[in-house]
Amino acid sequence: MSNQSATDNFDWMTDTPILIAGAGAIGSILGGMLQEAGHDVTLLGRRAHLEAIARGGLRISGLLGDRTVGGMKLADDPAKLGGRFGLILCAVKSYDTESIAAALRERLADDGVIVSLQNGLGNIEALIETFGRRRVLGARVIFGAEVPSPGCAHVTVFAQPVATGPAPALNLEDSPTLAERARAIAAMVDAAGVPTIAVDDIMPVLWTKILYNVALNPLGALLRLNYGALAADQDVRPIMDRAIEEAFAVARAVGVALPFSSAEEYQKFFYEQLIPPTVSHRPTMMHDLHVRGRTDISALNGKIVELADRLGLNAETNRMLTRLIRAAERAFENSKRTEKREKR
Repeated sequence: MSNQSATDNFDWMTDTPILIAGAGAIGSILGGMLQEAGHDVTLLGRRAHLEAIARGGLRISGLLGDRTVGGMKLADDPAKLGGRFGLILCAVKSYDTESIAAALRERLADDGVIVSLQNGLGNIEALIETFGRRRVLGARVIFGAEVPSPGCAHVTVFAQPVATGPAPALNLEDSPTLAERARAIAAMVDAAGVPTIAVDDIMPVLWTKILYNVALNPLGALLRLNYGALAADQDVRPIMDRAIEEAFAVARAVGVALPFSSAEEYQKFFYEQLIPPTVSHRPTMMHDLHVRGRTDISALNGKIVELADRLGLNAETNRMLTRLIRAAERAFENSKRTEKREKR
């Protein structure tokens, strides 16, 4: 990247309004840190959380330090947003990607960028359908956070820096320009206190996280165990290993350049480097399943099954985990309907 283009991108990021689309735990952390660093941030999220922020500021705690941040613009409905944004950080659940993209279609500036910060596969493609190839980046977020109460966001674990970049197989000829934008965004977020790097191809990074998620998320949600307990359990660990092996085979078959020569090499990295710093963490899928009754399983293990079926590969462990989560979602809904009938 030339010095001139680096300067241009820095100026663009310094001045542009930023929208956090999905101000849950991750979105709130990023929005609050960017606002404190001097950026113009708007949070789009749930009403109770935003009302608490309006009253007392956003209280951030945990591994990135303790602070209370005020001054952000707040909206609980896309229709209430004003103006256009040069940067949108999309942190909604994967099942809401298409609807939020449609709602924000006219809110992204012509020269702006929207970044998917979401778990799972298919989000970048969904955003491209609405915003076009030249305005979409992906990101891998592998730090854990929670909203312990409205108006608060707590960082629980931080395994690796956030990574952002284009998907050359999807962005095609626009990838070099988007890579420059990714470097500017990464520098901005990193300077705000959230360790972040830029990569030239986000897909291998996203797939590496998929290997992590397909093993941990559904089992942690179903068994209500943290990552350390899952890895230590002699009956659970073989299930995780098989889920990883199936996902690894799918990644290779679709041509993803994973930075591991084999599933076994990844598993060594998984147990020795990824699990230890997140040993006490529980997946957000556990909260989603038992509190909301809806998860992003279709973009995780379900996507592995979908791709494996298309390619003629085996994915029976991922299929089992997907079915168990979907059954648990239905059980949650049935329980809620029963509660409503009993209250009448």
